Amino acid sequence: MLSIPLGSQVVLQHTANGHAIAGALVKTQVVRVTAPARLHLGFLDLNGGLGRKFGGIGLALAEPQTRLTLKFSEHGRTQVTGSQANRAENYLTKMAASLQLEGAYALHVEEALPAHAGLGSGTQMALSVAQALRRLHHLPLNAAEDAMVLERGARSGLGAAFFRTGGLLVDGGRGPDTRLPPIIAAQDFPSDWRVILVLDHGSTGVHGAKEIAAFATLPRFPESAAQTICRLTLMQLLPALAEQDIAAFGSAVFDIQRLAGAYFAPAQGGVFASARVAQTMGRLDALGAFGSGQSSWGPTGFAFAPSQKIAQNWVDTLLRESHAENLEIRIVSGRSSGASVETLPQLTPA
Repeated sequence: MLSIPLGSQVVLQHTANGHAIAGALVKTQVVRVTAPARLHLGFLDLNGGLGRKFGGIGLALAEPQTRLTLKFSEHGRTQVTGSQANRAENYLTKMAASLQLEGAYALHVEEALPAHAGLGSGTQMALSVAQALRRLHHLPLNAAEDAMVLERGARSGLGAAFFRTGGLLVDGGRGPDTRLPPIIAAQDFPSDWRVILVLDHGSTGVHGAKEIAAFATLPRFPESAAQTICRLTLMQLLPALAEQDIAAFGSAVFDIQRLAGAYFAPAQGGVFASARVAQTMGRLDALGAFGSGQSSWGPTGFAFAPSQKIAQNWVDTLLRESHAENLEIRIVSGRSSGASVETLPQLTPA
């Protein structure tokens, strides 16, 4: 007797004259999810004096990505393989329990964002697993609800939003009754512009218990600094992006980053979490790069270039001068769309 996984169909192989032959194939559903990394360009208001706190500016990136596949297991037990498998399995277990689903699954993480690097790896992994599970069971996709179930988005609504859409987004922070911070502005990112990422795989940003402790022990953010950041965002960053003025856009990002970086410096050891990244970002500034900064708690640094050619020239200079030692430097585009969730048929021997 054939053992057929849930959600599968038997497909018999036939000879040329139409007779069935031994070795039936099983047609199974495989769900593939691809989700973008994001830059966190800064918080709007860490003071909270108006009753709302945090708020943030984020940008979806074309690379790197989270990519995984999920199907019903052919072996009667759940198997999770690939990059950051333990993390993915935890999200799968929690999401299945929340949706009251029973079954055995085969989850494979083909590509994962570097953990604790400031690129949104936890949220994108969590939501990718959740959306794959929903699609496999033909349930409506609901990234916002799943973010709350999986305890993502405590301070930012950007990660869940980037699962639905791309570009540059601004969220409105948390008020007393906020479930997930609302998106209050959205703009396309110019297709010609490039982002230079500087990754330090030998370092991680503040996260977990240390992150909670940092927010609890840092002094109250100055109201004047929050006012300046909000003004820079509304009256410089967003208009400059709309007009594709990279100099004005970069100036706003740079100023926002330095205000936030000075505040977080006691918790992360400086404006940048990685000394190697800090040195490289300083050289990019000198070369003429726009809007350098650190994404979230880092250690990933970033800067903007008006074209692929100019970005490549700057990176080539860094490599010649050995500024990239022990670092990974990537040139990437912004991403104009959110995550993709595909259902793929797969034939396997029964």
